[in-house]
Amino acid sequence: MDITLTTPALLFPAISLLLVAYTNRFNALSARIRSLHSSYRESPSELLVAQLNNLQGRIYLIRNMQGLGVASLFLCVLCMFALFADYPSLGKILFGISMLLMLASLGYSLREIVISLNALKLELSQLQLNKDD
Repeated sequence: MDITLTTPALLFPAISLLLVAYTNRFNALSARIRSLHSSYRESPSELLVAQLNNLQGRIYLIRNMQGLGVASLFLCVLCMFALFADYPSLGKILFGISMLLMLASLGYSLREIVISLNALKLELSQLQLNKDD
């Protein structure tokens, strides 16, 4: 398989959009954590602690997602440099590793989404219990 400078360049828009999406998720979670922490200071409860623990785990996942995405982008740039310097074998290896890092980043993203959905189900079940009372 031949690889040209344009091959790794195809990942740039995808990686950039993913990093923006990851950053938006991080910002939303940060705001939610600050809000829940403020609520916890006013009236501590087990539910708030559970929610904060859940959000803390999700923040770590997002940090890993972002780190892997940045590493993927970094290796894409290195791949392009290797191809530019006429080292196609090195370029292929770097591009392959870059794609693997992106897959890992997407895997963390999927895990974070599943955790998010489970947290929403828990919250909705609480509403249902309160509604039945």
